[in-house]
Amino acid sequence: MNPTRKRRLVLVLLLLAAAVAATALVTLALQRNVAYLYTPSEILADEAGAKVKTGDAVFRLGGMVAADSLQRAEGSMEARFKVTDGDGELEVRYTGILPDLFREKQAVVATGRMDGQIFIAEQVLAKHDETYVPKEVADKMGLAHKKHNVPEATEAGTAQTPPATAPMPER
Repeated sequence: MNPTRKRRLVLVLLLLAAAVAATALVTLALQRNVAYLYTPSEILADEAGAKVKTGDAVFRLGGMVAADSLQRAEGSMEARFKVTDGDGELEVRYTGILPDLFREKQAVVATGRMDGQIFIAEQVLAKHDETYVPKEVADKMGLAHKKHNVPEATEAGTAQTPPATAPMPER
């Protein structure tokens, strides 16, 4: 092999090794920062995995704030409330300022980790208007509604059951 080809081969191999190393570093960084969304029933049924249940993994908890569950500790910024998805309820503890739009019977997504049977939230996000529900929460709540045969609400405030052959809307 002549010296020019040898140099080119070494250069190509070095570039390939650098690309592999960069890909590995990006993949590791993304895996550490990914926070999956689970509902209370998935956590209580151990569908979220062992790391979530033991508190080793940070994840997002999505659902609705249960009615009459909000409690604020007097003299501190600690708030306790329950998040429900229709199948299960999970107690959430959060220390900090809750969003202005946070209230009971509204959609919420909290980021944090489990501590026993209590979810310790590091961040709480509330919906921004009366028609918005985070897509992941809406999908999982929709599954719970179908499971319990909860009729869909229409614009006029009445309930109607969708026809069995209704096409799925495109996203």
